Amino acid sequence: MKKNVLIIGAAGRDFHNFNTYYRGNELYDVVAFTAAQIPDIDGRKYPKELAGDLYPQGIPIFAEDELERLIKDLKVDDCVFSYSDVPYQRVMAMSARVNAAGANFILLGPKDTMIKSTKPVISVGAVRTGCGKSQTSRRIIELLMAKGLKVVAVRHPMPYGDLVAQKVQRFATVEDLKFHKCTIEEMEEYEPHVVRGNVIYAGVDYEAILRAAENDPDGCDVVLWDGGNNDFPFFKPDLSVTVVDPHRPGHELSYYPGEVTLRMADVAVINKMDSASPEAIQIVRENIAKIAPNAIVVDGASPLKVDDPSVIKGKRVLVVEDGPTLTHGEMKIGAGTVAAQKFGAAELVDPRPYTVGKLSETFAIYPNIGQLLPAMGYSEQQLQDLETTINSTDCDSVVIGTPIDLQRIVKINKPATRVYYDLQEIGQPDLVGVIEDFVQKHKL
Repeated sequence: MKKNVLIIGAAGRDFHNFNTYYRGNELYDVVAFTAAQIPDIDGRKYPKELAGDLYPQGIPIFAEDELERLIKDLKVDDCVFSYSDVPYQRVMAMSARVNAAGANFILLGPKDTMIKSTKPVISVGAVRTGCGKSQTSRRIIELLMAKGLKVVAVRHPMPYGDLVAQKVQRFATVEDLKFHKCTIEEMEEYEPHVVRGNVIYAGVDYEAILRAAENDPDGCDVVLWDGGNNDFPFFKPDLSVTVVDPHRPGHELSYYPGEVTLRMADVAVINKMDSASPEAIQIVRENIAKIAPNAIVVDGASPLKVDDPSVIKGKRVLVVEDGPTLTHGEMKIGAGTVAAQKFGAAELVDPRPYTVGKLSETFAIYPNIGQLLPAMGYSEQQLQDLETTINSTDCDSVVIGTPIDLQRIVKINKPATRVYYDLQEIGQPDLVGVIEDFVQKHKL
């Protein structure tokens, strides 16, 4: 008897779990996906072109709110939890919903979901959204490129548009971002790579993506997995790097699957030590020693640079931060906030009285964001609402803490300055030594 399966997801890990474990597997019938976190993804289908021969009609995607009804109506046997950066309490609450409705609750692991590469793979993950994976990835890529190696990055999925068109995406120039109709969230991840001169892939079907990356027309010596949220990698890593955040001490032991990612780490990077308390840093350090005692621990900072500090000093500023970091990442402080404080802003202006449309909905869903503005841009409507909110806010200037040049995307009607940040190791061990050992081990 085939088992009926429902995959609980957020347009990323859920599709990958299906592709690697269930697609073509005649022991199971995946009857539906449910969607959360991503606006407007429910009501669509995982298309037949990607779902394979067993699913000629594709697979419907429903809102997660309908979970109990779906389990009953579709006679679901197994529910597979397939998204990341959630507290353990929420994971087990989901398990309670599933079990109470009569189904099994399942978490798939690396053995059934990781794909083996023909090239050496370095993975960069984190214990939470917003720890600093991106600047860690950039630092590792720069060290490899300095050795004359061709590095192809592959980013954790963010497929919010036409899934068939997004099966395999290659980004080598800023123009590619426009061609693929990227959201702000996607641009924030891809743009820093392409402006540094390395290629990055993303999409939906990660075995097809990996094979394309391995055979990239510009060459490929190393594949770098640039993780999303706090998920563990889709590719089997030869070197696993996990970033932890002392601004959220203890989260490395209480969020799924961040603890998995840390337990798998060969290298643990403690980031943001320049702006965290010694007590918080010590908590994180002790937790690493407890669950990843063999990991090399690299101390790191995220020093800031600002285009024009005069736009901040003495001004009433609106701070715009990376969207996911503030929403499901639950951060209360970002690069823009640190820059506003460091460069002498007179006041951080609260944007909540000025929000419109989708941004007002975001604050309703995530009421603890506070007086920062998340740069949400999953859709054209969200982009328009972001622009309207910024321009309506009663402030002197805008501090942009997003990884991309937001003024390239939205028109801001007041002075604005951009904040930049990179990873800087403190003392030794450092990533220079880690990468040197990796290159020698793999005879690159």
